[in-house]
Amino acid sequence: MADGEDAKDVGSPTTWLAFARSDLVLARTRPEEGVMLESLCFHAQQAAEKSVKAVLVLCGIDFPRTHDLATLIRLLPADVSAPPHPDRLAELTAYAAQTRYPPWGGIDADDHEDAVEAASAVFEWARGLIERQE
Repeated sequence: MADGEDAKDVGSPTTWLAFARSDLVLARTRPEEGVMLESLCFHAQQAAEKSVKAVLVLCGIDFPRTHDLATLIRLLPADVSAPPHPDRLAELTAYAAQTRYPPWGGIDADDHEDAVEAASAVFEWARGLIERQE
């Protein structure tokens, strides 16, 4: 952190959502030659993660430095509905680190489509909650 930066300043929910949207746009990209689907699935995971963190910021809840979506979702207050497709979020979590380095492989177009669909649903869930509060 820069000198004088408040350690508790985690940004606004809308800023977190803007970063999530950017990752989602990248995840939706049709790969050109040389772009691995693993990289696009990483951005899908990041979109979901930042969307959940945006809701946690909205709720005033501190969260650990983790990519584990299940861990983050467990921090949501009881009065906040969980994001859709919780069963698919574990798959997204795997894309946070494991797919970024060799020897991972085996992501196909269906896996990529599923990751983007799940991340999109989480993003829309977060956007709806944030827009209702602001």
